[in-house]
Amino acid sequence: MKFSSKLPDVGTSIFSVMTQLAQDHGAINLAQGFPDFDPPQNLTDALVRHAGAAGQQQYAPMPGLLRLRELISQKTAALYHVPAPDPATNITITSGATEGLYAVLAATVRPGDEVLVLEPAYDLYGPAIRLQGGTPVYVPLCLPSFRPDWDQVAARLTPRTRLVLLNTPHNPSGAVLTTQDFDTLAGLLENTDTLVLSDEVYEHLVFDGQAHRSVLQHPALAARAFVLSSFGKTYHATGWKVGYCIAPALLTAEVRRVHQFLTFSVSTPTQHALADVLADADHYRELPAFYQQKRDLFAELLRGTGFELLPAAGAYFLLARYAALAPQEPDTEFAQRLTREAGVAVVPVSAFYHDGRDEGLIRFCFAKRSETLQEAALRLHAFSERYV
Repeated sequence: MKFSSKLPDVGTSIFSVMTQLAQDHGAINLAQGFPDFDPPQNLTDALVRHAGAAGQQQYAPMPGLLRLRELISQKTAALYHVPAPDPATNITITSGATEGLYAVLAATVRPGDEVLVLEPAYDLYGPAIRLQGGTPVYVPLCLPSFRPDWDQVAARLTPRTRLVLLNTPHNPSGAVLTTQDFDTLAGLLENTDTLVLSDEVYEHLVFDGQAHRSVLQHPALAARAFVLSSFGKTYHATGWKVGYCIAPALLTAEVRRVHQFLTFSVSTPTQHALADVLADADHYRELPAFYQQKRDLFAELLRGTGFELLPAAGAYFLLARYAALAPQEPDTEFAQRLTREAGVAVVPVSAFYHDGRDEGLIRFCFAKRSETLQEAALRLHAFSERYV
């Protein structure tokens, strides 16, 4: 039998590879982006309650539970001081932001279309675009700030540009976009039909007194944008795979055309549980301080190891240069050796570039218990003593 792959150059995700390597070597997994602590107790209690409730074990409505969508609308309006999205026509519950992103791309990208991607970028973006017959057009962010070069963005915009894909706070760098960035982008798109897809799953993880700026707060962009968020990131429950997409009614209708045939609906008890806790704003308002403490603790613990940490304004990752330890070693080889020899798994940042561009950077995830971060730091100090 003859068979031709649609993604012949795509292998197993680097996150799965490094997680498996960590398991094989008994390493602390700071590679894959998930916490090693549980969701809030009131949320897990709510899930247990609804999982055992009569009448809540069947399909939820395709767009999501109305009660949950209404609460998302209220939260969005209060948090970003914008008109409340219509729960009926502007909000769709998805199986994680991953499904939301795929549904948006499947709904909007046609063969021959181009999608601008600022990279380094999450590894899902490129393959998902290609599976729709589109072409990812990559625009490198400026290092070490990871700021967009809007002149380069402008140079790559063409009549074929269907979407500009944003990610703020940014994975892997933690950089955040500003109102000025949105103003600039809006000016570039003003007389075009180009849409915007804004991946904002780390919206509640912004540090040092800054506030997250959402595309929803920019009327000109919001009118042409899909904005994605994730309960998994907000509630330390990445395995629940619940996210949502906010978009104008016309665009929401297109997302739902795909969503109904992709997953149809999301776990009913899980949606009820999230609705039970979402009205309490204390949890997500306290997240910046909660994660900033972890960022600062891990940075302090790594002093003297030879790892040069880059600033992180958001998300729950720290990038580090390792030139003082292994100046000529490719980042993938160094990440694998660090897992085997130090017992700490990380992600090589070249995995976030479509062409494997190697800037000598690795990514640590600091969404871990203090004890985990302390043990990881001890191992990294022992490893670095051979070189520093």
